[in-house]
Amino acid sequence: MPNRAGLILFLLLLPLTRNPAMAEPCGQVIGIVTHDATTTRYVLSTPADGAAASPPTTLLLLPGGDGHLGLDDDGCPALLAGNSLVRMQSLFQRDGFATALADTPSDHAGEDGLKGFRIERQHAEDLGGIILDLRRRVGGAVWLLGTSRGTISAVNAASRLRGPAAPDGLVLTSVLTNGDAFARKTWVAQTVFDLPLETLAMPVLLVGHKDDRCIRSPPDMMAEVAARLNHVTRRQVAVVAGGSGGSESFRDIASCRGQSPHGFFGQEDEVAATIARFIHDAPDR
Repeated sequence: MPNRAGLILFLLLLPLTRNPAMAEPCGQVIGIVTHDATTTRYVLSTPADGAAASPPTTLLLLPGGDGHLGLDDDGCPALLAGNSLVRMQSLFQRDGFATALADTPSDHAGEDGLKGFRIERQHAEDLGGIILDLRRRVGGAVWLLGTSRGTISAVNAASRLRGPAAPDGLVLTSVLTNGDAFARKTWVAQTVFDLPLETLAMPVLLVGHKDDRCIRSPPDMMAEVAARLNHVTRRQVAVVAGGSGGSESFRDIASCRGQSPHGFFGQEDEVAATIARFIHDAPDR
């Protein structure tokens, strides 16, 4: 039997190590009071040194799926780490943007997360509260970026909010345009077409992948979304191709996940650059 005291001393002298992915905080964790006295947390991250205007534009990022990130105290997501907007945060910061990654309210951290709540007025007002908080903390413009099922949240907020709580612009990637009216859970039928797209009056960018095989976001449906944007100040439909996401079967659930064309896997740089050019109102190269 080894000497117990010696073993304890050996263990105490071992260097303490952390998971490299968690070695540094992901940003400043901020909590605000939202609907019905709930709390919503988001993580605010600053632009890369020397890359930003003063004050910078902030991108409020709304991931898809159930929206529940499980942010830890360092602002790092325990869930949805493969989501395209979560993965592209550092690219946006490189391009001079601050980023704010929003988690679910404290009463929507269960199995379904946001799901059916994405279309409700209270959800829009919660996001308006984050926008107001960002204007106070950062200054500058605030744009909403939603991907996949997060596009429902983004359009909901952009169409309902007014004044300082309203976003300055809107970016929708892998737009959720095709629901399932026969699904067991009614919220699966929801799409951006259930919201008043015609009332949007801000710049709007739509981004899709030519090879997106997710049944919920066929890229050719972006044209119909764009056709309903009658009052926007500026609009653009951008379609990217390539990447390393493979070519899943059209009905394979994996085709709606992050490591696929739906999540712009392998095309992150191109998508981030396209978004940056549109926000800065710069011509395509």
